[in-house]
Amino acid sequence: MKLYCLSGHPTLPCNVLKFKSTTIMLDCGLDMNSTLNFLPLPLVQSPRLSNLPGWSLKDGNAFLDKTELIDLSTVDVILISNYHCMMALPYITEHTGFTGTVYATEPSVQIGRLLMEELVNFIERVPKAQSASLWKNKDIQRLLPSPLKDAVEVSTWRRCYTMQEVNSALSKIQLVGYSQKIELFGAVQVTPLSSGYALGSSNWIIQSHYEKVSYVSGSSLLTTHPQPMDQASLKNSDVLILTGLTQIPTANPDSMVGEFCSNLALTVRNGGNVLVPCYPSGVIYDLLECLYQYIDSAGLSSIPFYFISPVANSSLEFSQIFAEWLCHNKQTKVYLPEPPFPHAELIQTNKLKHYPSIHGDFSNDFRQPCVVFTGHPSLRFGDVVHFMELWGKSSLNTVIFTEPDFSYLEALAPYQPLAMKCIYCPIDTRLNFIQVSKLLKEVQPLHVVCPEQYTQPPPAQSHRIDLMIDCQPPAMSYRRAEVLALPFKRRYEKIEIMPELADSLVPMEIKPGVSLATVSAVLHTKDNKHILQPPPRPAQPTGGKKRKRASDDIPDCKVLKPLLSGSIPVEQFVQTLEKHGFSDIKVEDTAKGHIVLLQEAETLIQIEEDSTHIICDNDEMLRVRLRDLVLKFLQKF
Repeated sequence: MKLYCLSGHPTLPCNVLKFKSTTIMLDCGLDMNSTLNFLPLPLVQSPRLSNLPGWSLKDGNAFLDKTELIDLSTVDVILISNYHCMMALPYITEHTGFTGTVYATEPSVQIGRLLMEELVNFIERVPKAQSASLWKNKDIQRLLPSPLKDAVEVSTWRRCYTMQEVNSALSKIQLVGYSQKIELFGAVQVTPLSSGYALGSSNWIIQSHYEKVSYVSGSSLLTTHPQPMDQASLKNSDVLILTGLTQIPTANPDSMVGEFCSNLALTVRNGGNVLVPCYPSGVIYDLLECLYQYIDSAGLSSIPFYFISPVANSSLEFSQIFAEWLCHNKQTKVYLPEPPFPHAELIQTNKLKHYPSIHGDFSNDFRQPCVVFTGHPSLRFGDVVHFMELWGKSSLNTVIFTEPDFSYLEALAPYQPLAMKCIYCPIDTRLNFIQVSKLLKEVQPLHVVCPEQYTQPPPAQSHRIDLMIDCQPPAMSYRRAEVLALPFKRRYEKIEIMPELADSLVPMEIKPGVSLATVSAVLHTKDNKHILQPPPRPAQPTGGKKRKRASDDIPDCKVLKPLLSGSIPVEQFVQTLEKHGFSDIKVEDTAKGHIVLLQEAETLIQIEEDSTHIICDNDEMLRVRLRDLVLKFLQKF
């Protein structure tokens, strides 16, 4: 069993597991931090951005870091844990020769589609007159400033996919539900479990009859809008692959939400605007719910909230219809009937308005001060670029970063000098190291495998040994472009036996509770399922009549030798030899057993743990006589 690590980003994983003749890709996250090396793509031509230093690159479409570690056309299935971890799917399904099946829950697929659609829309609506590619030449790249000159394999970076490629990729997905068991070629069975992190987010169990691997990615024990995490099903794992932990282990999500609300209220009370760069799904649902409870008490009921995204309407609607994927409290509301999320009431009362872009209706409805939720969190494309340019010059305004995927300081770099206030309130509900330690003690896997980053403290906080995985035995770590041999070997295989063959067996008890029986059969293997069948009867001769022989009734005409079991007690064996007329017997101990020497008969008997040898000179009658004495101490079956 081997694990191939194709991603260096632990919260955007892409691993390939080879297990029992199947090749399984675990997630295909898309690390878009490379976009921070590029200039923003404004909707309206920006003289300020155009006049930034010439070395800054303006070709903002390169995202994918391709690997040659494994031939992706050999991947049989792809298991998706959540919608953030499927953003590279079109690159794999459309450009590698992949012909397998992708498994994901319905919310992951639908919200993943929205994220991809938004990304494609943001990129395609700002066409570029020219594209830069010469910089990827190694001789030119080494002359560029960091981090571009240190970037790995830039020649393999790819442009953003198209909606045609997105639709084609999504057509290869087979929808699954929690606890649904899916057979893969008869070799292994995979089962998605609720991970508690996002709508439809899953951990996966990959198991055969005798081995069990758990894949835990992007999980949460906090009480938010998704179904709670299923921990019980993770018990008794031989290997637990752990990834997708919180990116901000020192930040408490509840306190971050409190800071978000208080900073937002302070800004709008002072007449300023608040910009929240965000994804169109996920944390935004929880933020809107908190604001729903907060705005009246904070005196913000007259402040408009705008959600701007090409998929804003779809996102808000999807969150209300995936009732079976929500936590119990929100499921209960659906049957009252009430909308599970309070943003439905915010929309009805016109406190929250959503628009596909800043053009059209938004231009007519826009009034300040206000709060705007829009993408992209990298500040490199999307409507957020327009608002950064519009509001950046006033210290009354505030930008609040809630998504932890990007360094907010690097995201802000092209907009400096910046007068608006910047608040960093990263909200990451995924497991922290304290929760992981508790989880591992409860489920007790034999082995834990995780990214290298989790086995040592963060570089900036090298003294914080509490910010790393602590388990026994110590976790095995992997890094990007590494192949890891997982630490257990398969020992058993399940074989079914046909009823008629089982009926012919005659077990013999060799010790209390243990019985053995000999069997002569044909092993039939198909689709990784093994069946013992009765051997075929020999073909009957054609032609004239022939006298029937007794051996014709035996399935295999070969006479089977009986199997022997047991051990030979040397002292009793010597006594038996003496009773049968043998004398001058000498016994020697050896490393493997004993040698019984019959000096008068010039014969040697070697008694070992798993064999007995009778050595005599051309005296077949003597050998047979000694053999029969040996067999008296052994069981036949």
